[in-house]
Formats: sequence, structure tokens, C-alpha cells
Amino acid sequence: MAGRFRERLMNDDVVTRAPSGILVIDKPRGPTSHDVVARLRRVLRVRAVGHAGTLDPMATGVLVVAVGEGTKLVPWLSSAAKAYEAAIGLGVETDTLDAEGREVRRAPVPPAIVDALGDVTTAASDPTVRAALSCELARTSQVPPAYSAIRTDGVRAFVRARRGESPEMAARPVVVASLCLVACQREPPEIRILAEVGKGYYVRSLARDLAAALGTAGHLTYLRRTRSGCFTLDEATSLDRSADDLVARIVPLARAAARALAVARLTEAGARDARFGRVLAADDVRTASPPDAPCAWLDADEALVAVGRVDEDGRGHVIRGFGSDAQPG
Repeated sequence: MAGRFRERLMNDDVVTRAPSGILVIDKPRGPTSHDVVARLRRVLRVRAVGHAGTLDPMATGVLVVAVGEGTKLVPWLSSAAKAYEAAIGLGVETDTLDAEGREVRRAPVPPAIVDALGDVTTAASDPTVRAALSCELARTSQVPPAYSAIRTDGVRAFVRARRGESPEMAARPVVVASLCLVACQREPPEIRILAEVGKGYYVRSLARDLAAALGTAGHLTYLRRTRSGCFTLDEATSLDRSADDLVARIVPLARAAARALAVARLTEAGARDARFGRVLAADDVRTASPPDAPCAWLDADEALVAVGRVDEDGRGHVIRGFGSDAQPG
């Protein structure tokens, strides 16, 4: 079936029907992020569709999907901070570090921690819980899960893990902007948190590490992404909507770029030069952003011309240009 789908997708009679832009999907539990992209390619009849930050099959919530020329924005959209609601079950660890994995270890939850989980106020004031949360909030590096798409020795780690191997995962730099305990329960022992984190952070690893700091094992039992950069659940739409409904909900490219990035205004001459990839004179690009910060370059008609940067001398340099489909809206 997958082969027939790919053949149909690449057939010459598949034409672009949806405008370029950003579609915010409320991903349901079950499909992978790749499954969502494949479905939208078929429904919208657009070859160029991508996403800005993977969600595991178990996870739900905001999946930012780029359509058409919008795929050129993915490097900036995927680097944005993300916010999550998560639940961590204590006492059991799985191979994938989430509820879909195979149990690999049990460890009793210390009685003092179980007692503290009676209510969120008690838990939040417990010295061990407070210390564990503080440690995670201060975290600057994190070991990713073995079941992840990171390559080790040229092979995806999850492929090696499925073979029964134990890929050695190197710690990676991460940023944790906020971490807050919002609920808990004793039976089964579980804590719920809100987290705002940077690119490359694994909430599954948080479940492992936070549980270890509490003197037990743990795994993720629930995960919902509530925000990805400037896009939130409030504007997310169901994957099951009709093609017309989905098209109507696409955030036009220029508007999406202006939300996600600082904005620079181009003169007519500047827009012309930018479309040819030339360096812009200082008088032809105006922005309040600091030097070398990426900006959405808009022309006088509010069309997105490029993502560019302005150097210390005020000259503009194109980072990525956009085609005629990058219209205002």
C-alpha cells in the first residue's frame, strides 16, 4: 500500500491545490508525524509538505506543518521553543521511556515520595521533589532515549535498539525555560508537569531522569504539546477535516513568517535585488533587529521575499529566497 501511495503521489496528474503557508494540526494519539505529513500530501495534493518538530506516536497536540513554499521556513520554525503537558508514571521504566514500550525495570517508589504525592502542594514542598525539579530546570545537557531518530555510527538509534543492541547515546545540549509540577497521585504513583523547553529536548528523557532523582524508575504516560514557537493549540485543527476546511485554515506564508520571525521592510529596489539573491544596500532594508538575526523580508505589498539578515554595516544578505507563491494574506 505504501508503494502504491508513493507512486500516486509522484504521478504527473498530482497538482498543487493548497496555498503555501503553515497548518497547525492537533495530532491525535497513534500516527507518527510522518504519517500526518503523508496524509496531508494526499489530501491537499501538494508534494512539498513537512513538519517543524517530531511528535512521538503516543504524543498529541501541536504539530506545525509547512505546506509548499512554507517548507523553506522549517529550519526556523523547528528551532523555536515548545511547551508540553506531561505525566510521568513512577516505579516502572520501559525500553522506549513511554507507555508504548516494553517494561524493562521496576523500582519501588520511596515511601516518603508516595506520601508526598497525596496532593500537589505537599509534593511541591517536599525537599526531594523540589531538588529533583530544580535539577531538571537547571539542566544544560541531556542523554536522548535509545529509541530516537538520532544516528549512532551512521544508523538511527531506534533501528539499533530494535535489533537488541544498546546504542551509546551522547549527551546533547538542551535548554529548559520552565518546569512546573501541576498535579500528582499516589495510586498508581504519578506526577504531572508543565514544561517549556528548547529544540532537541526529549520529555521521555525527563521522565527517566526525574524519576531517578526521586529514587525510582519512571516512564512517560501522557504527553501533549500545547505550543510550538508562536503556534498554539487554540489555532490547531483536526487532521480529519475535509480538504477545503484544511486549506481554509492554512496560515498564509507571509503572515506566518512575520509571526515566527522579526520583520524587515524592503524598498522596491531592495525587493528586486533580494529576488535575485543580491546584497542589499543599507537604504533598501529596514529592521530593528540586531545584526545577523534572521528576519522575514516583506515587500511593499506584504509578500514574503526572503528570510535574510542585516550585517553590522546595514547591508542585507539573503538566507533563503521565496517564490511567487509566497503571497500576503
